[in-house]
Amino acid sequence: MPLRDDQEHVLVLSGLWKISMTKPKDPEFPSLGIFTCMTKLISKGVTNRSWLLRHQNICIPYYVAHIIGSYTIKKAKFAKRAVKCLVVQPLLELLKGKISWVEQRVALRALAHIASHEATFESVEAHEVEIIEAAMNIASTCLNKVYDEFVGLKKSERLKYHRNLLTRGLGGFELENIKAEEWASQLQCWSLYLLNSFACRERSLRSSDERQRMVIESLVQLLIDPVTRYKVMDKVAPVLADLVELRDIKGKHKVIGKAIMKVLLHYFHRIKICKVSLYSERTRRLEELWNLKVERVKKEKLLSVQELREKEALSCVLKKEGRKSFFAGEIENAVVKYSEALNLCPLKLRKERIVLHSNRAQSYLLLRDSECAISDATRALCLSGAARPHGKSLWRRSQAFDMKGLTKESLMDCLAFIDTEGFKIPCYAAGHELHCRRTFHWEKSMGEKKVWKDESSDCKCWKKTGSVKNKKGKA
Repeated sequence: MPLRDDQEHVLVLSGLWKISMTKPKDPEFPSLGIFTCMTKLISKGVTNRSWLLRHQNICIPYYVAHIIGSYTIKKAKFAKRAVKCLVVQPLLELLKGKISWVEQRVALRALAHIASHEATFESVEAHEVEIIEAAMNIASTCLNKVYDEFVGLKKSERLKYHRNLLTRGLGGFELENIKAEEWASQLQCWSLYLLNSFACRERSLRSSDERQRMVIESLVQLLIDPVTRYKVMDKVAPVLADLVELRDIKGKHKVIGKAIMKVLLHYFHRIKICKVSLYSERTRRLEELWNLKVERVKKEKLLSVQELREKEALSCVLKKEGRKSFFAGEIENAVVKYSEALNLCPLKLRKERIVLHSNRAQSYLLLRDSECAISDATRALCLSGAARPHGKSLWRRSQAFDMKGLTKESLMDCLAFIDTEGFKIPCYAAGHELHCRRTFHWEKSMGEKKVWKDESSDCKCWKKTGSVKNKKGKA
């Protein structure tokens, strides 16, 4: 097939596509050398543009990559055979967008299936930098790309082969939009799946803990530097104040938190002496930190064991009263009770303080105070440590980020929350946060930022098919 120029090739590949989808375990075609043929066809499509634009050859790379992905989805021996036939490099060319987003989708699918097998992961790992860079770029830009290159275009401006592949030649404008939305979501999902193949093998993980540490250290340096200190104090100090009890990855030592606390308390002491004016909210947060880490530590050192137990018991009573007020719908009163409980709870009772901060964050969520909810949830997560983060606090902070419109941060916290749940993934987290994140973000970013001026029936049709109500999950 790669050596001949026959317009019937598309029909043959369409038939092979159906067979590979329905019988992915059938060894007949893999044993006949189908992967070698597919490799040559992709390479020809990427390098020979005149051939690609002849007849219906433009559809061939799509079918070829889809066939490779179908045969490698379950059988590791098929994936091994595909790797020996050098399919990875041509798929990588499609992944980089050498043709279009339609081919990127099936290339992602095929590479993700090959990477999922231990026996063939090394062949994908050899191109780690290129694959991760491309997958991250696709995951973050695919929605805009599909809109710009398909959904946002008039019917006459859309590529004909895109329309045919999306609907198999059986749909109209409305069905094309529905399928385009599905494929855009799949682009994002396959990108994350491919990235997860590297992450679960502890590859390219510097984007999480190490980068967070670098950001925190940079903010601390800004406060230490006398040139930038007072320029950033009002914005940086409240953020760092929530991280004073941050633990390291193992959860044993609070080196980072202590460094933050030392810097903030040192300069807050100087601010008090020099009477430097800060915004009232920033001053309040720093005063809270001073009372928590200086005044309360001194007081609790002087208390007897019996007095500490009494404070603990009173704190538990206030927590119960806060829960009762919360479930009675008296949210403001619940916040007051949780705050009083936090003021009384001994500092050494870390687990109790985690629960109190997390419960107060939930109350702030219902009061639509996203800033305070993020602050309390962050404090609870710092107390729990990175090794075993508090699941409810992750979920509540995810909701608070969503309330502020910080979609990326919300999604990251949600994924971390799902990871803490193991195999018991709550349906509200999987459904609301993953599905609604794609559909609502699509509708919001494409509908509001692009500002459709064309109010034709076609655009109205897309709005109807693309709109998904953002139902809030039960907190």
